[in-house]
Amino acid sequence: MRTLGLDLGRRRVGVAISDPMGLFARELQVIMRSSKEGDFAALKELVQEWKVGRVIVGYPRSLSGERGGEARWVERYAQELEGALGLPVVLWDEWLSTVQAEREVRESGRRVRRKELHARAAAIILQDYLDSHSGSAQE
Repeated sequence: MRTLGLDLGRRRVGVAISDPMGLFARELQVIMRSSKEGDFAALKELVQEWKVGRVIVGYPRSLSGERGGEARWVERYAQELEGALGLPVVLWDEWLSTVQAEREVRESGRRVRRKELHARAAAIILQDYLDSHSGSAQE
């Protein structure tokens, strides 16, 4: 089963997908948000198309590790998404994923596009999750 990675934003949802073995993450697309229901419908289509068994959602915490307003919003969103998809949804620390995504895009010589960064950040979050679970039994 593949794993889907998400970088949630107020306007966009960056989406990444793992390979079937759960070793590598790659950017998949960016969903422009219209409503939570619209998000969930688009994500449900991706889950079915790619035969996804788990969703990883970037979890924004402050540098001190505290939960702010964004973290609480992501927690609620993830809980509702889990119910809508009927799949496990795991919150995963997204610390500096956007900064790393910006750096990678700049280093590639391409112009930094906000839309593109969400998908890249989702791939970074997902790859971090996959790396931390490689060699161990899947949850």
